[in-house]
Amino acid sequence: MSYAYLFKYIIIGDTGVGKSCLLLQFTDKRFQPVHDLTIGVEFGARMINIDGKQIKLQIWDTAGQESFRSITRSYYRGAAGALLVYDITRRETFEHLASWLEDARQHANPNMTIMLIGNKADLGHRRAVSTEEGEQFAKEHGLVFLETSAKTALNVEEAFINTARAIHGKIQSGVFDVSNESYGIKVGYGAGGTGAGAPGTVRPGEPSPQQTSSCCS
Repeated sequence: MSYAYLFKYIIIGDTGVGKSCLLLQFTDKRFQPVHDLTIGVEFGARMINIDGKQIKLQIWDTAGQESFRSITRSYYRGAAGALLVYDITRRETFEHLASWLEDARQHANPNMTIMLIGNKADLGHRRAVSTEEGEQFAKEHGLVFLETSAKTALNVEEAFINTARAIHGKIQSGVFDVSNESYGIKVGYGAGGTGAGAPGTVRPGEPSPQQTSSCCS
């Protein structure tokens, strides 16, 4: 299927916050309660429509473990958008946001759109971070904010699509030079590529121990 633009995204945040489950819910509309820990980087894609234009989202889901941070950093370059995810039931994942944001600011292009995501909103009875705290962090750092649930699909579509809408707005206002692919934007040429589907590991040669975690709500 042809598309007007391709936008590259990166999903970042601590391990176990539900990054892979957000991607799976968005690309495949399903929830996997027990998910293998991401090793290296995984990939997913989906077509969406923004203002009557077909946009292909190419989404890189990164490992949250500290040992993979150097790999993650290499994916900031060439990303037009980022979803920075924390778990509303684990305060330490919120407290680590500043470190993730510092990495993003240092390694990504300065015009990258960053959406702050408080995931696992379905577990409100275990909440350790208030909505107001998330909103305040986003406001202080110039981010867009949403709380989501990969389990119930709450705001998952909105998280990815609103990020794309912001990127498209920057193209229209001339902030992004679409001829420069280092900004994570490619002008469409009529080839649909991989299309939507479940994410798959894209780093052959990386180890793949069968670690599991019920990380995804």
